[in-house]
Amino acid sequence: MEYRQLGTSGLTVPALSFGAGTFGGRGPLFGEWGTTDAREARRLVDICLEAGITLFDTADVYSAGASEEVLGLAVRGRRDRVLLSTKAGLPTGDGPGDAGTSGTRLVRATEDALRRLGTDRIDLFQLHAFDAATPVEEVLSALDGLVRAGKIRHVGVSNFAGWQLMKSLAAAERHGFPRYAAHQVYYSLVGRDYEWELMPLGHDQGVGAMVWSPLGWGRLTGRLRRGHPLPEGSRLHRTADYGPPVEDEHLYDVVDALDEVARETGRTVPQVAINWLLRRPTVSSVIIGARNEEQLRQNIGAVGWELTPEQVARLDAASHRPAPYPYYPYERQEGFARLNPPLVRSVRPGGRAA
Repeated sequence: MEYRQLGTSGLTVPALSFGAGTFGGRGPLFGEWGTTDAREARRLVDICLEAGITLFDTADVYSAGASEEVLGLAVRGRRDRVLLSTKAGLPTGDGPGDAGTSGTRLVRATEDALRRLGTDRIDLFQLHAFDAATPVEEVLSALDGLVRAGKIRHVGVSNFAGWQLMKSLAAAERHGFPRYAAHQVYYSLVGRDYEWELMPLGHDQGVGAMVWSPLGWGRLTGRLRRGHPLPEGSRLHRTADYGPPVEDEHLYDVVDALDEVARETGRTVPQVAINWLLRRPTVSSVIIGARNEEQLRQNIGAVGWELTPEQVARLDAASHRPAPYPYYPYERQEGFARLNPPLVRSVRPGGRAA
């Protein structure tokens, strides 16, 4: 397993981390993801540690806290061998204090997460969404107090817009609060929006990307094919509307390219899709999930080998989408491109934030 620095923080993380969204299995969405219990979870953690995967990510909203509880049981007795990451900020109830990232809620969410995880510290605590109703100074002050108390080691965010992240980083620098080391983002071969603004921001500010849903919300498993109906057992029948959208023709163009590269490399479609992500600028860790041991071992096979530059170029071309405003002038006009070259072409493959 390759290990990387998380942004410009002092935290070293594995190139692949494990997402515990399948643990617990409660509710209409998370019940579809998986229903892994503590015994099964412990076996998956065993496999991860054998492969060098030491970072495990969850959130308080996953199965109403059950994911944190199951993960805590799965790592019991080996806490010093793992890194625990969790998130808070999305609604967990109907009360006025059950959503957002006010100082009061962050303290309570941290205490609840510590209890459910069965630990005295969280290695990476991330805000699951931006809270426009709470001043960023209040958010950062609360996180600063939790870091000083030793309950949180590093802080990050998830699903922030560029201006939201930059505003927070500027406030942290101005007041001497902890800077966000990580940005947990959606990024895949069928969802490359991260590249236009958030990737250059992460590169410039030293914020490492932790990628969620690297297989495009389950669409790059190798089971979806042009001209064939959605497989009968696919969870997309019930969960497609929860995830990032993708046009069918674009999806099939990407799958066709993945099929070609998979045949050439002797790898699976998911392994190729994940390996492509591991070479992208600013990516510190790609979060993989698994319902069972076979799926986990398949995903772990995405590391330990490299795509050729020609194969990367083919995947880039198949997955390319026109740049949105205000970025399209840089893509279409040579003069603009010299001033603002796309980051994915101006940083060597595998490059990450300094």
